[in-house]
Formats: sequence, structure tokens, C-alpha cells
Amino acid sequence: MKTKLYSLILACATLPLFSQVGINTATPSATLDVNGTLKVRDTPAATALPGYQVLAINQGSTQVYTVDPALLIAASGVNTSVYAAKKATGISLLNIGVFPASFLPVNFVAADRNIGSAALFTDADGAYNIPSTGVYAVGFAFRYGTGLQASLLSGAPGIGIARTRTGVTTIIDSRPFSGVNLALAVNLTLSDASINSLYSFQAGDKVSFGLTDSGIFSGSLLGSSISSFYIYKVSN
Repeated sequence: MKTKLYSLILACATLPLFSQVGINTATPSATLDVNGTLKVRDTPAATALPGYQVLAINQGSTQVYTVDPALLIAASGVNTSVYAAKKATGISLLNIGVFPASFLPVNFVAADRNIGSAALFTDADGAYNIPSTGVYAVGFAFRYGTGLQASLLSGAPGIGIARTRTGVTTIIDSRPFSGVNLALAVNLTLSDASINSLYSFQAGDKVSFGLTDSGIFSGSLLGSSISSFYIYKVSN
């Protein structure tokens, strides 16, 4: 009995000398090498992805690694930033103080969306909310009335895309409506314009779609106008 006790004490005393422990294996190849199944009975649920990692097994080495959940989302092919909306009737312009005097956003609301999460959009300012920093593909199209107007649009009216960051709004792109001179001194305005390009945004930015030189537009023609936009993240 004493011999067994001494042997147990000696075994315990030598445990700290070993850097690897094996369960069901005499030749562990990691700090803890388990040759068998693993059961965890209590796993609290995380309420959000930031600050957490998931565990994944390398099928070649069977070693466990931590993985950023964002990598899994990207690998799944699901782009949660995708959003598109169209407004075919009832267009008006929002008069909000944060925007430059020459720009007023179209009154898009989340209910106008064709695809995407309503949580990405704010009705009060008609803005798409950038969910994460990166490069985004953005398209914006606007047809004023029938798209062809007599020369009643003075100045340089057109469409624009605005970015609001920390309370400061900047027009990041714009396109003017085009004018055409026909015979008999008839001037026409092609009031149909579109923008399609790539832009870099930061998480928390707001993106708005509207008209430049907006003071000259007729409310009745705006109501029968058509506008649409799309936006989605293409790169970090």
C-alpha cells in the first residue's frame, strides 16, 4: 500500500515536467491531445459577433483553430450589405439641414426596397447606413417626369450621391442633366441621368441619393418621376 502511495505522489510531482498531455493516446502531439469525442454541457450564447471567435478543425492535422465569424459569412456567399430600392410614384425631396443647400435627397423609405434588410436604411433622412468599412458598388438613377423637358431647367440641375460622416455631408459624385438644341430654337433637357461607380466608406457613414440645384424642380413632375438605387460591399 505504501509503495502505491509513493508511486502516486511521485507521478503527481512529475506532471509539471511534461508540456503535453494525451487522452486515449500515448503520444500526444499538442498541449492537450484528445483521441476521442468531446462533450460540453454548458455553452452560453453570444449576443453579437464582435468580440467572439468560433472554433474550427483543420481536417489535415485535426488541430483546432479560432476563426473570425466574418470569414464564415464571406465563405457562405451571403452579402448582408446588399440593398436596392425603387420609387415609381410619390417622389418628393427631403429638406434636412445637414445637407448642402444645393442638394436635397429623394424621400426613399425602407418600404421602397426590392432587396436587403430594412435595418440598413433610415426613413427620416432617406439614407443607407454603411454596416462595415470597405469599398462599395453604388448605382443611382433618376428620371424627371417623362425624362424629356422643355428648356425650363435653368442652372445645372442633376443627380448626386452624398455621404454623411460624423455630421458632415459631402457630395461624393454627381451627374448633370443634358441639354439638346433642336431646330427652330427649341431647347430640350434630357432629364434622365444615372451614376454607377465604386466608393470607399467607413462604418457608420450615411449614403443619400438626391438632386442637385433642387430648387428649380416642379413638385407635380417630381410626383410622376422614377428613381432607384443599389448599393453593396465588394471589398474590405
